[in-house]
Amino acid sequence: MSNLPKQDVRRVLIASVVGATIEWYDFFLYGVVAGIVLNKLYFPNSDPLVSTLLAYATFAVGFIARPLGGVVFGHFGDRIGRKSMLVMTLLIMGVATLLIGLLPTYEQIGIAAPILLLILRVAQGIGLGGEWGGAVLMAYEYAPPDRRGFYASLPQIGLAIGLCLSSGVVALMSFLPEADFLAWGWRVAFGASFLLVLVGLYVRLRITETPEFAAVQAHGTQAKIPFVDMLRRYPKAILLGMGARYIDGVFFNVFAVFSISYLVNTVKITRSEALLAVCVSAFVMVFFIPIFGRLSDSWGRPKTYAIGSLLLALVAVPAYWLMSTGVPIAIWIALIVSFGILYAMCYGPEAALFADLFDARVRYTGISFVYQFSGIFASGITPIIATWLVAENGGKPWLLAGYTAFAALVSMVSAIAIGRMRNVAAVEPRSIREVQTMA
Repeated sequence: MSNLPKQDVRRVLIASVVGATIEWYDFFLYGVVAGIVLNKLYFPNSDPLVSTLLAYATFAVGFIARPLGGVVFGHFGDRIGRKSMLVMTLLIMGVATLLIGLLPTYEQIGIAAPILLLILRVAQGIGLGGEWGGAVLMAYEYAPPDRRGFYASLPQIGLAIGLCLSSGVVALMSFLPEADFLAWGWRVAFGASFLLVLVGLYVRLRITETPEFAAVQAHGTQAKIPFVDMLRRYPKAILLGMGARYIDGVFFNVFAVFSISYLVNTVKITRSEALLAVCVSAFVMVFFIPIFGRLSDSWGRPKTYAIGSLLLALVAVPAYWLMSTGVPIAIWIALIVSFGILYAMCYGPEAALFADLFDARVRYTGISFVYQFSGIFASGITPIIATWLVAENGGKPWLLAGYTAFAALVSMVSAIAIGRMRNVAAVEPRSIREVQTMA
């Protein structure tokens, strides 16, 4: 791997980061506006809580669709290659997002509006379900063995940049009069996705297949049915990977998605203030993701992830308390420290942590399934759970803080167990031996 031309490696890393940024921008743009726009335009109801829950339900559907995308694109990614799947998933996400921005409201076309919104959200989920694994593997499988944590963390930056862009654009549009914002302002953010997709396609069409998968392909040792092979050979790795993923999904969707609705509707700060705080936190995260990815190459990924999970459990109550005060500086501190910095300690090493669990023959399918299937309970339903817990607690966040701490402890235990698995640190040598033996 170290003998590869630097230009090729640089091109792959740029393609991974750019593509991941676009995909996450599209996906989280929906989450950003779900509780402040879509609940009003597509799910009108006399009870604001009900309409918000319905909007977040369609948000959750995207996460339910992601495992399907992960399995389908993972299958073909492990059979015919990573590159072609990355181009296809980018197109699916881009078209679906553009169409959401053009979709008529409930008032204009009635019940067809939420139905079409649901279908497009499913398309988004399928696209991202296949995107994440491919983007990560392009970086991971091009990396030198001792720098895989760092290289695989770079596509993870796409999440932070995508969130920063989506919340930032919506925050900018929020300066419009409320009527204009609801009429067309929020749609501008969705329409901008089309231009980003064109850039992403240009970059991704110029990259080559990863050397490790190319070796598997050259020897004809691809798994016949990667999903079945994965289930048969890696059941323990799958369960522990999903357990480790728990806090990632919960923490992100509470602080990046639900927090906007909570701060606007419960704490009563302005929408632009809430969006700006999330945007700045995501910007800070851009720098800390690769720092912790590189640290995981030294400390070991399970250890880094376990420590990060523990810190997220400890910060839950203080962070929620600071946000509940309504004091702007307190809200910024809560989001930047807990979300911008500490969350990155888990999210930075996560991609390589999961990729380490599988060999190249089923790795696309394996990491996609672990990440996307666990996302149903770890991510998709979290805004719904958070909305309900805060409502049950009279607008106070303490039940939600307890739920977050519980998820963090589950992930910590799972990461420790991954570290004790004998085969995790030896995946790369073992996969190469397998290819040579099968050949």
